[in-house]
Amino acid sequence: MPPPSVVVANIDFSADSAWVARQLIGVRVLVHGVGGIIVETEAYDHDDPASHSFGGPSVRNAAMFGPPARIYIYRSYGIHWCMNFVCREAGHGAGVLIRAIEPTDGLATMRQRRGLDDVRLLCAGPGRLGQALGIDLGYTGLRLDQLPFELFAAEPSAQHAVVVGPRIGISKAVEQPWRFGLAGSRFLSRPFRQRA
Repeated sequence: MPPPSVVVANIDFSADSAWVARQLIGVRVLVHGVGGIIVETEAYDHDDPASHSFGGPSVRNAAMFGPPARIYIYRSYGIHWCMNFVCREAGHGAGVLIRAIEPTDGLATMRQRRGLDDVRLLCAGPGRLGQALGIDLGYTGLRLDQLPFELFAAEPSAQHAVVVGPRIGISKAVEQPWRFGLAGSRFLSRPFRQRA
C-alpha cells in the first residue's frame, strides 16, 4: 500500500526525491517572509552513497528520515547551513537540497545578512541561501506547511524549462543526473555543463 500523500504547493512530498526536486523549480519559498523562486535543486536518496541518509539514521540526520514535507538542515564544511526538503515516507531517508533561489522577497534583509548588494549572489549556492534566509540547525524538523515556512506553487502560466545534470560539490555518485535548474536563470549556483 503506497504511503499517504503529503502535498504542499501542489507537490506530493511523499514521492521520489528526483521527481520532487524537478517539481520544485519555479516554486516560491519564504522563511519569515524572506525568500524567492527556487531555481536549482539536487535530489538525494537513502541508497545513494552521496546522501547523508546512506549509512542509516543517526542523531545528526534523523530529520531526513521523515516524515515528508519537513526541513533537514546540515552544516557544510563547518561553516554554512544548508536547507533540504524531506521526501518519501517516514523512515525512507530522502530529500532535496535547495541549491539556489531567485531573491524576490525581503531583499534588504538578505543583503544585510550576506553583507553584499549583488542580488545575483545573494542566494546562488546552498550556503549563501542558508545565510540569506537566516537558516540554522533550529529549523531541522519543522514543517513546510507551517510558519515560518511558506511555499507557493509555481505560476501555472509560467513555462519552466528545466535543465538536468550531475550533482556538484560531492565526491561520490558524481554522475547521477539529479541536479535540476531553471533554464536560463542567472541565479544558479553554477552553470550546467553542456553534454557532448
